[in-house]
Amino acid sequence: MSEIKKIAVLTSGGDAPGMNSAIRAVVFSAAQFGIEVVGVLRGYEGLIDWETVALDINKVRNINNRGGTILYTSRSERFLQQEYRRKAARNLREHEVDALIAIGGDGTLRGAIAFEEEGINTICIPGTIDRDVSCTEYTLGFDTAANTAMEAIDRIRDSSVSHGRCSVVEVMGRKRGYIALWAGMATSADAIVLPEKWDGNYDSITDAIGKRHADGRDSYLVVVAEGVTDAQQLAEMIREKTGVESRVSVLGYIQRGGQPTAKDRMYGSLMGAYAVEQLRGGKQNRIVAIKNDFLIDYSLEEALDIQNNLMDSFQYELSLRLSE
Repeated sequence: MSEIKKIAVLTSGGDAPGMNSAIRAVVFSAAQFGIEVVGVLRGYEGLIDWETVALDINKVRNINNRGGTILYTSRSERFLQQEYRRKAARNLREHEVDALIAIGGDGTLRGAIAFEEEGINTICIPGTIDRDVSCTEYTLGFDTAANTAMEAIDRIRDSSVSHGRCSVVEVMGRKRGYIALWAGMATSADAIVLPEKWDGNYDSITDAIGKRHADGRDSYLVVVAEGVTDAQQLAEMIREKTGVESRVSVLGYIQRGGQPTAKDRMYGSLMGAYAVEQLRGGKQNRIVAIKNDFLIDYSLEEALDIQNNLMDSFQYELSLRLSE
């Protein structure tokens, strides 16, 4: 492989705290070896339209504490079509870009795999608050999102206790329930509803709350991952079957924003620098991953085939014990 002289970096899909740390580390690491960095705006969409900005150390020096992504992001429907991937690849070649670093979740990974057909060398960095990229034990943004959800739920619980009601709180995590699990356990939830474990049995929740209510309890907390079940319907069933006033709070996009935690800043920095090292070492079409707290990498195809990021059974069983 020829020497890397110029790379592009983009963020794609949902924004995640820690993305800016990864961008910063890419630029700083590249600068140490005389590699030019081009920032692509709006993810794969910007790659198609060639919306870019030159990145140097001065432009990224103090972005570690910023949420979101300074490169903006989007979900590109056009990139699913080969003609637009070819256009994106042509843009990179015409501007003499040797490789691409793409930061994002499962959709970003799939886009990079499709991009291989166009001869573009892409290194992926997993950035998604849902922690739903199976080949890695950690994805950028999760820790910040879980902490944001925890802090919000703590405040909601204060109100529940004051009014003697049940709060049903919906958090993000359509396919993976880690935010719900961690935030729910951290706030002593009475029930946590996860996509990996939900069997549609509302009675297990309403019966438990009804029993505790009969024993003298007067405030409750249920944390629900979005898309698993209708939070409003669950709240109404709790009220109907137990007589406990129930309210729904949907945390929504507040979980994506805010200053990244130290963990997300650190992992973002490590992953960004590691991606540059992989390119300098001649690696092609890889994804950076964390295993046993060490940085490793997989081929993009191998990463997509790995399905070992299932809900940890001990964590789930512990959540049930702690909610009794």
